[in-house]
Parts: sequence; structure tokens; C-alpha cells
Amino acid sequence: MTDGEPSDDARDRTRIDVWLDIACLYSTRSEAQKACRAGKVTLNGQSVKPHRLLKAGDEIVITRGQDKVQTVAVVGFASRHVAKAEARALYEDRTPPPTPAEIEARHLERLFRQSNPRPTRAPGRRDQRTLRRMKGMS
Repeated sequence: MTDGEPSDDARDRTRIDVWLDIACLYSTRSEAQKACRAGKVTLNGQSVKPHRLLKAGDEIVITRGQDKVQTVAVVGFASRHVAKAEARALYEDRTPPPTPAEIEARHLERLFRQSNPRPTRAPGRRDQRTLRRMKGMS
């Protein structure tokens, strides 16, 4: 460890929020930090804070949405952002394939969202009054 070089152990350990961002599992580091603080990321079965250090072989479970869970194993590290194809080499995806029931539920959810489009604009003053009257608020 001369000339200020980090040891092998230090090179193979990275903060979990930084790694999640570099591995393209979250689009930004701040999103990864928020997910860690909200308890949506577990490392080897324990909820983690963003500053927790990772090592090769660790298993990360990410909760996305209500029923979507992604399980990955840490395989490698990168010192900076890399292309998404290269980032996939940093982890092994151990998420089990969806069951036919889950696939059908996702399909139905997608159809429901398409049949109920969101309004293109926020309701104006007149629309708000009408909505209040319909709801019996005034």
C-alpha cells in the first residue's frame, strides 16, 4: 500500500447507493439513497442505509411497487458510470421468473390504466366547484 494506493479490500468495496446507481438499478444516486432510507433495499436480509459498504457475493433485494421484488447478487464493481450493457455484468439477477398468475395480473393492470386515462390538465375553478358539488362537499 505505497504511494497512496488503496488496498485490494478497499477497491472491492463500494457504498450501496453508489453501486446501485452505477449498476443502473436506479437512475440516480439520490433515488438509490431514498430507496435505502425508505427500507426498500435489503442487503443479506437486513435493511440498509445508503452508506453501507458492499462486497462481492452480497445479495441485494429491491422492492419495487407493491408486489415486485428484484433479487441481485453483487459480482463486480466499477469506479465510475459505464454503459448499461457493461453495468449488467456487475450483478447476477436472481429474480425468479413471474408466474402465469402474475403475468395475467400485470396485463389486467395495464388494460385498466389504459381504459382510465389521466386528465391532460388540472381542473380549473369551475371544474373544482362542480366536483365539490358532485361529492356533496358544499
